[in-house]
Amino acid sequence: MLILMTLLTACADDHTECASGACDSRGHSHEVAAVNGERNVVESPLVSCSTSPMTGFYRDGLCRTGPEDRGVHVVCAQVTEAFLADTASRGNDLSTPAPQFGFPGLNPGDGWCLCAARWEEARQGGVAPPVILQATSAAALTVVSREVLTEHAVVTP
Repeated sequence: MLILMTLLTACADDHTECASGACDSRGHSHEVAAVNGERNVVESPLVSCSTSPMTGFYRDGLCRTGPEDRGVHVVCAQVTEAFLADTASRGNDLSTPAPQFGFPGLNPGDGWCLCAARWEEARQGGVAPPVILQATSAAALTVVSREVLTEHAVVTP
C-alpha cells in the first residue's frame, strides 16, 4: 500500500507560509512526501516536484518510477522556453494544453517530471532545464551522474 504523507501545497495568497523560506518562486511549498522510503539524489526523502500542474508518472506530484513507467520519469525539472521548444521539435509538445487528458500545457518555470534519458539528451543538446535535486528520484542516477545533476541544479528553499 502506498503511503503518501504530504504533497506539494499552494501557499496562502499572502504567502505567510513562505515567510520561513519554505516556498519556491511560484509560491509552492516543497514539503516532504515520504513514499515508502523513496529517496532523492541528495540521499534524503523525495519531495514533491509539482501539483500545479500535476506531474509525475503516477500524477501524484512525485518524480518516482515503477515497473509500468518505461520512460523512467524521475528528473524534476523547472522547464524553460528553450527546452519546451526543443522537445516540441522532437514530437513531444508539452506547451499545448490537451484538456481531453486533463493536461494544461506547460509554461517556462513549471516543475515537471522528465524521463531521465530525455533530460540527458537535452543536456547533451545544450537545452537541459534546471533540476530540483530534492524532488529528483535517486533512480535518475542510473542514467545521469549526481555531479551532472548538481551542475544543473536550481536552488530551492
